[in-house]
Amino acid sequence: MSSRAAAAAGGAAAGLAGYASSVTSAFQKRTADSKRKRGTVARRKVRRQAQLTLARVEPWSVMKFSFVVSVVAFIILFVAVAVLYSVLSSLGVFTSLQHTVTTITSSKGSPGTNISNWFSASRILGYTGMLGALNIVLITAMSTIGAVIYNLIARTIGGIEVTLRETE
Repeated sequence: MSSRAAAAAGGAAAGLAGYASSVTSAFQKRTADSKRKRGTVARRKVRRQAQLTLARVEPWSVMKFSFVVSVVAFIILFVAVAVLYSVLSSLGVFTSLQHTVTTITSSKGSPGTNISNWFSASRILGYTGMLGALNIVLITAMSTIGAVIYNLIARTIGGIEVTLRETE
């Protein structure tokens, strides 16, 4: 065997011996840790908590928040009604309904009731817009009045107590 081969074999043997000793020491440390853990009581992580009282709600802040939520709800309502109207119209529901009502209300001397203008897109979306605007005003006003009433009651009885706790 040449001197280079002998040096390589010796280096490999030294590397394996170093690896074996590191594995042995890691195993010994692990068994020592597990023995220590069995003998001691495990500590629980202490979670912090705070008890707070909601003593006042700013009416201006409530008004702004409820206005924005009402506007978003109005937009969702308007888009949903527009999509629903276009789907029903493309399926021919309004035409079929018009034909049914005309058939039921017609007689020998009268052609029947024409309800096609009741289901026009401008009328349906106009009523939806009017209802949405009314909802915006009412929800904003009622939320603001609710905040004022809450503040009066909280001043009298102390407000709502809330406990906040850290999560794990």
